[in-house]
This record gives sequence, C-alpha cells and structure tokens, in this order.
Amino acid sequence: MQHNWLLYIAGFASAFAITLVTTPFAKWVSIKCKAIDYPKDRGVHKKPMPRMGGVAIVLGFTITVLMMFYFDRSMSTKQFVGFLTGALLIAGLGVLDDIKNLPAKLKFCVQIVAAFIVIFSGTRINVVLWPVTAALQKFSVPITLIWIVGVTNAVNLIDGLDGLAAGVSSIAALSLMVLCIMTGSNTAVVLTAALAGACLGFLPRNFNPAEIFMGDTGSTFLGFVLAVTSILGVFKGYALLAVSVSVLCLGLPVFDTVFAMLRRMAKHQPIMQPDRGHLHHRLIDRGFSQKQAVLILYAISFCLGCLAIFISFKDSRTIVVVLLTVILLSFIIYYFNVHVKHKSK
Repeated sequence: MQHNWLLYIAGFASAFAITLVTTPFAKWVSIKCKAIDYPKDRGVHKKPMPRMGGVAIVLGFTITVLMMFYFDRSMSTKQFVGFLTGALLIAGLGVLDDIKNLPAKLKFCVQIVAAFIVIFSGTRINVVLWPVTAALQKFSVPITLIWIVGVTNAVNLIDGLDGLAAGVSSIAALSLMVLCIMTGSNTAVVLTAALAGACLGFLPRNFNPAEIFMGDTGSTFLGFVLAVTSILGVFKGYALLAVSVSVLCLGLPVFDTVFAMLRRMAKHQPIMQPDRGHLHHRLIDRGFSQKQAVLILYAISFCLGCLAIFISFKDSRTIVVVLLTVILLSFIIYYFNVHVKHKSK
C-alpha cells in the first residue's frame, strides 16, 4: 500500500505549529477563566499555575485533522464525525473540570458517553479477527468501551510532573504511527502524526520549569485520541497481537494505572481517589529532580514503544524477549510503588 508521506509530514508540522502558537492563548484563557492549579500536598509545584493548556493541544490537533480529512477520505465520514465528536466532548468536559473541579462520577459517565459515540459510529475492536470462536464478537462493544475509557484515564493519571504526559503521549503517538504505517492504515497514521505534533508543540512551555499545565483538558483528550487511534490502526492489523502491541505502546500509563488500582484496593481506598503513590511521585521522593524523573520515564516509554514495534514482526524470539522485559519492568514499578515508600521514611 502506498503511503502519502507528504500528508503525514504536513499533519505533524501543522499540529506542531498551531499548538506552539496557541499555547500563550491557552494560558491567557486559563487565567481569565480562573483555571489555576494551586500547590497541594500531593503535588510537586510550589506556585499557582494556569492549568488549561490542553486547549492549545485540542486546537492544534482538531484544526489539523479537519484539514487532513479533506485530502484523505479513507476513513468514513460517519467514523470521522463520531471520533471528532467524542474527542471534543472529552475536551469540553476537561475544560469544565479545569475550571470547576467536577465530581469523578460525572466525568466517568461523560467519558462512557463519548466512548459510545465512537463505538456506534463504527469504530470498535473487532474480536472476531482473533483466532477464537466468533461467539466472542458480542463482547466487542464492552471491550472497546473499557479500552477507550481506561486509556483516557490512564494518561490523565500520569499527568503529575512538568512535561510528563505531553512527552509520554508524543512517544506513544509516534510508536503507534510506525505501527499504523506497517498495517497500512493511512487515517490512523495521519491522526497519530497530528497528535505527536500537537504534544511536541506544547512541550516547550510545559517542560520543567513549566509555564502552563495541560490540565484534564489536555490529558484526557490525549488519552482518548490515543485509545481510538490504536483501534483504527493497531487492532485492525495485528489480530491477537494487537492487545500486547497496544498495551506496550501505552505501557507507562497503563502499567502505572493498573498498579494504582491494585494499591488502592489493597488499602481499601476508592479506586478514583488521588494519592501520591504513582511512579513519578516515587522517583521524586527518592531524590530525583523533576527533569531527571521525567527523562527516566521518557526512556521507559521509548523502550516500550520500540518493543511494541519489534513484537509486531511476529518473531517468536522477539516475543520472548518482550515478555521478559515486561515482567522485569513490572517488578521495577512494583519495587518503586511498594518498597521505596518504606525506605524513604
């Protein structure tokens, strides 16, 4: 299948430029709307910060994909409208949350609605492609729903240090882009290229010391778009391997979220209750600076993205190496989440 490389580069460059230029506007809007993140116990910043920078990411990505859709019609109009409607609903929810601090249950309900909009527009994980009985097809909708809502919240949960969510999301988007190029999904390539461009366009003002935070406007939007683009590209091309490949691409937020849920259940705490037990918090508590902690997590994300690409070659030896690496990484995260707390007391 022929790829329109010029379109991919234009999508990346357009999203990067628009986000870079509109970030000061997002900062101004944050201040005007009083969307300010004040220092708190579980946070790491010491002064009030505008927290609606995600507006710039949303603008950069949305304007770009609307332009790109004019040139690339491989995605059905119904699917595209469903995807964009769901993504903008998530972004709107994020804006309100950054201003008003909405209840977790309300946000969760709206995320489910946004996921259903995407699902019933025709974008879903096609379970029947897997080498299992076709009877599993009836689980396609709930599996897709769990995936979209889960990844949306996973990216939101790692947004705890300057530049962390933007950098990790850009690495994940670029990894997904490579995988989508291999599967031949032009639309998914354009979407991931635009998302990577938007993330990197926001990073100059978000990396430590940050001038602005992306807030829930940005983090939930990034998670939602990453979830849907993985369905459009990766799940369409790798059948049973799609689960492991997609999880690896989004490895850091997925693993950190799973461990956060297990940790909170073990302590009999509500799963949605914020705490200071995430991996980035552990690194800070061990004495690493924000920049050092973020760069370590970038490296982990990069390695996981590379492993996802390697495993897509379906080489049995590569798969064994990937599995061993994931097990090792799980133990490392477990160590920071459980043992480091006791040693730092």
